[in-house]
Amino acid sequence: MDILSIHRHAWLDPKDAALLLIGSGIRTLVDSEGLVLAWLGESPDLSSAAVVTNSFEIRYPWDFLRANEQCVSLLTENIIEGEIHPLAVIEGTIHVGADTRILPGVFIEGNVIIGANCKIGPNCYIRGNTSIGDGCHIGQSVEIKNCLILSKTNVGHLSYIGDSVLGEKVNLGAGTTTSNLRHDGGNHRSSVNGALVDTGRRKFGAIFGDHVHTGINTSIYPGRKLWPETTTRPGEVVQHDVES
Repeated sequence: MDILSIHRHAWLDPKDAALLLIGSGIRTLVDSEGLVLAWLGESPDLSSAAVVTNSFEIRYPWDFLRANEQCVSLLTENIIEGEIHPLAVIEGTIHVGADTRILPGVFIEGNVIIGANCKIGPNCYIRGNTSIGDGCHIGQSVEIKNCLILSKTNVGHLSYIGDSVLGEKVNLGAGTTTSNLRHDGGNHRSSVNGALVDTGRRKFGAIFGDHVHTGINTSIYPGRKLWPETTTRPGEVVQHDVES
């Protein structure tokens, strides 16, 4: 039997993977730019390749948002190992890890994954294919929309975080707000090695590296990146990437 190999930076959509496994004659998957994503056998065979659009290479940090959106959207049944208060409202499919508490007034809309040992709420609004890791705290009156949040991260009360990636052990001060929409409605661009790269995203908040801390009432322009271990001052407006 041929071995399925996947490029180490590839996100492979299950439907695309099936093309290689159902005996269709397709032995290699490439993206629209010809990058090989997966193949059967010892090496890629471009003579039997198919171009796919749902699978892609993760090149930039915002690509994790796209992968997370696809992954969480595939949830079909609830898995609840934690505690959901009767006064919380769930509209969608959720996975809740062990020893996680969802407090009164929490409203979850859409598919959401919450890990173990988390505290959510009270009075939070979580929506749009969001994943929250283990040991996280999402505080009073916080709105989280379409985010990937890694473990042991705290989002302080009265904050709005949308279309963003938060690394491990991030701590956001109360009132931290991300902007995620350009006034002209165009795609966001983000600086990479001094050049602006089109993210392909109309909605894009911020990328927070591991151990980032923000001061209270920090406001962050769309598409900005805060590098690991960086901080902001109370009331700071982040107009450019914050580099270590």
